[in-house]
Amino acid sequence: MPSQPNLIIFNPDQWRADVMGHFGNPAAITPNLDELIQEDAVSFRRAFCQNTVCTPSRCSFMTGLYPHVHGHRTMHHMVHEEANQRHLFKVLKEQGYYIWWGGKNDLYPGQEGWGEYVDEKFSPTEEDFDRWGMHQQEGNHDNAENWRGTSNSDTYYSFFKGLLDKGDDEFYLDGDWVNVFGALDFIRNYHKEQPFCIFLPLSYPHPPYCVEEPYFSAIDRDAIPAQIPAPENWEGKPSLLKGINQRQNLQSWSEERWRELRAVYYGMCTRIDHQAGMVLETLKEAELYDDSAFFLFSDHGDFTGDYGLVEKTQNTFEDCLSNVPFIVKPPKGIAIKPGVRHDTLVELVDFTATVYDLLDIDPGYDSFGKSLLPVLAGETEEHRDAVFCEGGRRYGEEQAMEKDSTSNQNPTGLYWPRVGLQSNDDEPYHTKAAMCRTNQYKYTMRLYEQDELYDLINDPGETTNRIDDPALQEVALQLKNRLLYWYMETCDVVPRDTDKRNFIGQ
Repeated sequence: MPSQPNLIIFNPDQWRADVMGHFGNPAAITPNLDELIQEDAVSFRRAFCQNTVCTPSRCSFMTGLYPHVHGHRTMHHMVHEEANQRHLFKVLKEQGYYIWWGGKNDLYPGQEGWGEYVDEKFSPTEEDFDRWGMHQQEGNHDNAENWRGTSNSDTYYSFFKGLLDKGDDEFYLDGDWVNVFGALDFIRNYHKEQPFCIFLPLSYPHPPYCVEEPYFSAIDRDAIPAQIPAPENWEGKPSLLKGINQRQNLQSWSEERWRELRAVYYGMCTRIDHQAGMVLETLKEAELYDDSAFFLFSDHGDFTGDYGLVEKTQNTFEDCLSNVPFIVKPPKGIAIKPGVRHDTLVELVDFTATVYDLLDIDPGYDSFGKSLLPVLAGETEEHRDAVFCEGGRRYGEEQAMEKDSTSNQNPTGLYWPRVGLQSNDDEPYHTKAAMCRTNQYKYTMRLYEQDELYDLINDPGETTNRIDDPALQEVALQLKNRLLYWYMETCDVVPRDTDKRNFIGQ
C-alpha cells in the first residue's frame, strides 16, 4: 500500500447545495451520499464557491487562491504552467502521485494541452464500450435544434430537454458515464506502488436539463420546493438578472412547467449520486476504500427556475448559485465525527488546504484556504466568520468580455442571454462585484451599480435589497469593512523565491 492516501475528487458541475436528501429536501434522492455521511464522512451545508461560473471557480479551488489574485475572472483565463502558477496537481506530482483525469477541462489552457501534471487523460476505446455494454452514440448535449424550439419560443433559451431515450441499453451513453466507467476500471486495475489521484470533473447536473430512466421518474414532482419568484420590477437587483430574464423569455412558464424542469434537474443529481456510489463501492471491492480520501463538491450552483431564470451568471451570488455541496471522507485513521451535517461557513479554497494538511506537506506557496481536518474531528465548531465570492469586470476591460465565447454576439447560442450582455458597456450588466456572506447577512459591493444587502434569516430567498434600510446601516458598514479587510489580506501572494539585487559575477 502507498504511504500516502489515494485521493478521489468527485466534481460534478453546477450542483446547488439544497438538492441533497440529508439536508432535509423531501424531493432530493441522494441515498449513497446520505449513507456515506452517516458512516464515514462529513457534509457541509454552508459551503461556498469563489466564483459562480466554471473556469474561475476551478482555478480558485485548485490553487487555493481567490480569483482576483491572478485575474481568473473569465471562462478564458486559466492556470498557466508557463507562468509557474502552482496548483494541486503540480504539488501532487512532486509528491509522487499518479494523476488520472476523466472529464471536462476548464482548468488548463487549450493551447498548452493537459500539461506534465496529468499522467493519464482518459479516452475510451471500442473495447471499453463493448465491455461496458454501451453502444449508443454520445448525444446528451448535441442536436439542440431537436428540443429548443423556434428562436422566438419560450423554450429556445430554457435549456430544457427532458427525458433521454436510452433505448435497450442500461445507461444513456454520454461523457459522464464513460468517465465514471473509466474510473472504475482504473481502480480495479491499479497496482502501482505510488498513490493515485482520480479527478472526475463530470458535466451533470449542468444543463441542458435532461436525464434517462430510472432517474427521470425517481423524483416526486409534488415534493419539489417552489422556486423563488421573479421580482415584479427587479428593483434593487443587479441589471444583469433583469437583462437575462428578458432575453430568456420564460415569463409565460407555469408553476407546473417549472416543477417539471426542476424535477429533471433533481433526477440529474440522483444520477450523480448513483455514480458516486459506484465509485465508493468499487473502492471497497478493491480494498482501497480505507486508504482513500473522497471529496465531493461542485464548482457552482444553478438557478433552476429561481427568479424565473435558468443556468447561472458570472457576477451575481444568490445562494442557489454560490452555495454548493461539499462532502469529505478522509482515509481511515483520521479523526472524524461521522453523521455530522455542519453549518459552519466553508469555502472551496479550503479543499486544497485540507489535502495539503492531510498529506502533511508544505505546497511551496502561500494560499488562503483553511484545513477542514479540525472541523472533521469535532475539535471546533467554528471555521470562518464570513465567505466570499466575486466576478464581473471593469468598464473597457475587453479581455474579460468573454468575446471568445461562440454565444457572445450570436443569438442562436445557448448562452447568448447572459454572455451577449457581458460585452455591453452601455449598461452596467457585467459590473465587477464581490460578496461577503455571514450566517445572517449577505452584502455585495458593486462597482457601477447599487450595492446589495440581504437579511438571510428573515429573507432566505434574497428578494428584498435592504442596502438603504436605516435599520441595517451599521450591518452594511461592518460587512463593507470586512470585505475591505478580505481584499487587503488576499490581494496578492509574494513568491517564496527571492531575487538577487545585484548582477552575479559583475
